[in-house]
Amino acid sequence: MQHYKTLTELHLGNHWDAPEHPLFSMIGCQSECKLGNREFTTDCYVIAFKKIKSGIFMYGRTPYDHDNGCLFFAKPRQIIEMKNLEFEEKGYMLMIHEDYLNGHELFKEIEKYSFFDYEVTEALHLSPKEEQIILELHSKIQGEYFNNPDEYSREIILSHISSILKYAQRYYKRQFIDRAQVTGKTASKFNEALRKYISEGLLEKNGLPNVAFLADLLFVSPRYLSDLLKQETGKTAMELIHIFMISEAKNLLRLGEKGVAEIAYELGYENASYFTRLFKKQTGMKPLEFRKSQMN
Repeated sequence: MQHYKTLTELHLGNHWDAPEHPLFSMIGCQSECKLGNREFTTDCYVIAFKKIKSGIFMYGRTPYDHDNGCLFFAKPRQIIEMKNLEFEEKGYMLMIHEDYLNGHELFKEIEKYSFFDYEVTEALHLSPKEEQIILELHSKIQGEYFNNPDEYSREIILSHISSILKYAQRYYKRQFIDRAQVTGKTASKFNEALRKYISEGLLEKNGLPNVAFLADLLFVSPRYLSDLLKQETGKTAMELIHIFMISEAKNLLRLGEKGVAEIAYELGYENASYFTRLFKKQTGMKPLEFRKSQMN
C-alpha cells in the first residue's frame, strides 16, 4: 500500500502533471482519459466528482458502480482504490492537504461534515441542477488554481470549497428523503434490528449493541446511519437505542417481577445509577416511581 505524504509524491507516483501548489491540487479527466489500477492513501482530503463509463472505483474496500454523476468525499489516510476506470464525461478530484487548511476557519469546520466518514456506496447522487451548481464552483476553483495565483487565491479557493461542502450537506438531506420514500423508513428497520438483537439473546451475551454493529446489519456506515436517522426522527442512532431500551424497561417494570438493578443489567446497562438517570431523562420519573404510577 502506497502512502503519499505530499502532493508532489502523489502526482509523481500516479504519473500526473506536477501540482500547481504544493498543498492543493486538481486532477481532471476527460472521456478519453483512462486510469490503470491504483491504490493509495494520502494526508489529503479528497472531493471527487465522477461520471464513469466502466470500471470500479473503491473507497474503504467497498466497490461501487458510479453510473450516475455523483460526489464522494475521502478523509486523510483513507484507502482509495481505482480499477481500469473510463470516464463517460468530465470528472475531477480536488486534493486538499491538511496543512493547506491551517489558520483558516475550514480547518475546524471540515470536521463537522460527517460525509467524509461515509462509504463510497453512500456517495451523493446529484440531480442535473445540483450537478451544474457543483461544476460551476469547480470551474471557479479551477480559474484560481491555474490563472495567475496571488495572495488572495487560497482564501477564494477555500471559500468555494466551503460552498461545495455546504451544498453537499443540503443535497444529502434531499437524498435521505428520496431514499426513504423508495426503501422505507430506516428508523423502522433500525428498531426491527434491535428487536432481533434482543430476541436472539445477543443482549444478554454481548450487552448493549453499539451503532457500528447495527449499521453493519443495515449495510451502511455508522455515520451515515446516524445522519439518516437524525433526518428521519431528530434523534441519533445512540439516542434511539436508549429510547428503545427504556421502552423495554417500562414493560419489565410493569410486570413487577424484577428489581431496577436486575432490569438495568438485563438490558445491557452495567451501571444501575446511569440507567436510572437515563430512564428519568426519557420519562420524567425514576424507575420505581414509574412502577408505582402503573400500579395505581
